[in-house]
This record gives sequence, C-alpha cells and structure tokens, in this order.
Amino acid sequence: VVFTSDNGGVVSGDSCSTSCLPLRGGKGRQWEGGIREPLFFRVPGLTAPGSCCHVPVSGIDFYPTLLELAGVAPSQADAVDGVSLVPLLRGEAEDQLGERDLFWHYPHYGNQGGEPASTIRHGDWKLVVTKSNGKKGPIEELFDLAADPGETKNLAAEQPGVLAELKQRLDEASARDRDAVVKD
Repeated sequence: VVFTSDNGGVVSGDSCSTSCLPLRGGKGRQWEGGIREPLFFRVPGLTAPGSCCHVPVSGIDFYPTLLELAGVAPSQADAVDGVSLVPLLRGEAEDQLGERDLFWHYPHYGNQGGEPASTIRHGDWKLVVTKSNGKKGPIEELFDLAADPGETKNLAAEQPGVLAELKQRLDEASARDRDAVVKD
C-alpha cells in the first residue's frame, strides 16, 4: 500500500483553506507546504511497523520502487528517472540512495495562486526561481531548509556561491529535460 498526497493543502485564502504551517505555501506552490507531502509505504514482510524515514524523495521514485517490489526489471525502452526506495523501506542506512538533486517544475499559473517556477533541492539547500515577475525578471529565493524549514529568510544575497551553483544545476537539468522532450 502506498499513500501520499499531491502538492499540499489548499491555501487560497477562502473558507476552504487549510494550513501547512510551519511550512510556507500549499497546493500549486513551490515552497515546502506545496511539495513536502506525507508518504507512507506498507510492504508486508519488508517495512517495519511504526518505522520512519526522513530522506527526501520524489514521485519519480515510485515507478522504480514498485518495479523492484514486484520483481520486474524495467525494459530497455523505459526511461527511469527516479531511484528505488526499497533500501529505505528495508530500514537500511538513510544515505543508501546517495546524494542527489531533486527538481520541481511548475510551468504555469494555477487556479490556487501558483506561479511558473522551477525549484532544486540539493542537500539542505533549496533554490526557487519564480519565472514570471513582469519586467523585473525572475525572483530567486535560496533557503537552508535545515535552519529554516518555513522558508522565511531568502539567503540569495548572503550566499552568492551557493546560489550560482544551484542555478547552474537547475539550468543543466532544465536543458536535459528539454532535450529529452524534443527526442521523444
């Protein structure tokens, strides 16, 4: 059994709104309230009751995880972007997946207030680039999630080296994604 949610609670400001506090944002937003979601796996004989893991993962990890749990190898034609979470489900060391970047692209305006943005998480660092800000250009927000999980302090001006590295990683990933779409 796999249980998760999609993009946080509704925070549109009306009577149907929810709160994602202490996280910022919600459904359709690029901040943690919109992308940090509950995820539960129950695999009899594999997962320990009551166990918990705090490793950030992504929806792209579901496909390789479910294939491995089913004992099925992906075909050569399958493009598998994620990684199997089976080591984490077994309770193995949380560094088992290795360090990797996680990406989110929200390419449009949402009916709940979301704006076009691209996001990268590298370790505890997170860069949010909001694409459409009129004539001012994109807005870049850099956060240290370990120190500031509510994303209240933009560190872009204070950490220019980290900002430049994450922008480069985000640009490279965006270019790879565009190239993959063109080939398909």
